Amino acid sequence: MKSDIRLLSFCKPTFDLISAPQPLAPVGVAFYQSDMKHQHHERLLIIDFGSQVTQLIARRLRELEVYCEIHPYQNISDAFLSAFAPQAIIFSGGPASVFDAGAPRPPYSVFELGVPILGICYGQQVIMDMLGGKVERGHKTAEFGRAYVSKTGDTLDLLQGWFTEEREQVWMSHGDHVSAIAPGFNAYGTSPNAPFAITANLEKKFYAVQFHPEVHHTPNGAMIYENFVKIAGFSGDWTMGAYREQALEAIRKQVGDKKVICGLSGGVDSSVAAVLIHEAIGDQLTCVFVDHGLLRKEEATEVVEMFRDHYNMPFIHAQESELFLGALDGQSDPETKRKIIGGLFIDVFQKYADQIEDAEFLAQGTLYPDVIESVSFNGGPSVTIKSHHNVGGLPDKMGLKLVEPLRELFKDEVRTLGRELGLPESFIGRHPFPGPGLAIRCPGEITRSKLDILREADAVYIDQIRKHGLYDQIWQAFVAILPVRTVGVMGDGRTYDYACALRAVTSVDGMTADYFPFSHEFLGETATRIINEVEGINRVTYDITSKPPGTIEWE
Repeated sequence: MKSDIRLLSFCKPTFDLISAPQPLAPVGVAFYQSDMKHQHHERLLIIDFGSQVTQLIARRLRELEVYCEIHPYQNISDAFLSAFAPQAIIFSGGPASVFDAGAPRPPYSVFELGVPILGICYGQQVIMDMLGGKVERGHKTAEFGRAYVSKTGDTLDLLQGWFTEEREQVWMSHGDHVSAIAPGFNAYGTSPNAPFAITANLEKKFYAVQFHPEVHHTPNGAMIYENFVKIAGFSGDWTMGAYREQALEAIRKQVGDKKVICGLSGGVDSSVAAVLIHEAIGDQLTCVFVDHGLLRKEEATEVVEMFRDHYNMPFIHAQESELFLGALDGQSDPETKRKIIGGLFIDVFQKYADQIEDAEFLAQGTLYPDVIESVSFNGGPSVTIKSHHNVGGLPDKMGLKLVEPLRELFKDEVRTLGRELGLPESFIGRHPFPGPGLAIRCPGEITRSKLDILREADAVYIDQIRKHGLYDQIWQAFVAILPVRTVGVMGDGRTYDYACALRAVTSVDGMTADYFPFSHEFLGETATRIINEVEGINRVTYDITSKPPGTIEWE
């Protein structure tokens, strides 16, 4: 590990299917896919060197309504660059060192296109190494975490809005550093262990920074991207409405006149995917809602009413709770739980897919955070954090191909798309819910009685949050029932019941998160209600762990 962020974990805990990804025909920001037909959009190319936060760069650009595509460095050739014809290029970070044998590099022709280039972290080091600068490794070259950059040069167009105070907070994650800049470059910022933290060749419009402006921990980092796209002359012509139209076109092209079965969980992701696909192909889509016995209180009823009764979609309510709960009996390892649930989902989908004549596709609400957490870049540099049910393909035995129209989006973008599609706000605003459901909110062994207790406690907690007008301020909130029992006193009697933990976090996209700062009054009132109203719980705690180092879910 030489220059990459390794602390940021990406989490939407779900469970796993087992095979290689089959991306949908590209729409929006393509996941490692070329899409040469969208020449009517201004196009920015992100060359990915393996950073786990490359997609955050794309996010910053999307927020500016700039169309971009991410492509891995090994796919970038002279012919690719000529065909893609980018208006600007960004080099991502990555875990490699320029000193490694076979270190990732773009073709030299990238510097001869005459377009602005911005290098991030490892991307800066590659630029300097290829253009005649010097990179060093060894003692006192590393910086990890928060750092501060001070201005060292004249005013720079890339830094408009920066240095209103003496220094800027940034997020560093590098082992090597640039010790001499390439000819034509000047230094505009420095940090304690990165003497050339900000550099630029103004004549060629090449810019390079050692830190990661895309992450939340660089508070003013978004300004870097805003200034860069202005320098490159982007007007901003990419919107979620455009994404919708392109996605509809791509779905119709991929599916043709075949039928699609959609795995509907009732969460925002699968729901938006279902409505989008239904708009594209109508009754060619059949939604299968698997009730695995691990849902929140009254959730199954709400899903059925929404999709079967309101949208009038072909809809199958697969009531399979006994199958799932029986298989989970006595299991406590979180990955084992995921694999059991994921395997049973495959079996259930096989069962119902066989009942739908000419079904050739399975639709899933896979999001990018699912993908990046489950898939290692190029076989290695990016670490797989945990497995996910809706990532990757399906076993060959199912004979279904994947339709994943949300694979390139973050959660907030999915909600925006849902509004474009006319889903009710009450549904769009629901907190994320993991595929394995309450199974991963019940650390340790799962029992039906513990699940019943958990449902009631969670319902009280969410009711409290709504009554206090806090629901929309929180990214995700839930109760976890803990695998411990504690002694309590109720009236004159002794109790020996379960403890539970309340969890509530704030986030923009689920990739980083912090705990929600409830008042002590709220926590006290909520704890009292849960203990009084939920039989089986006599102790309530509040989880104040951020992400990183924790994840949002407990398992």
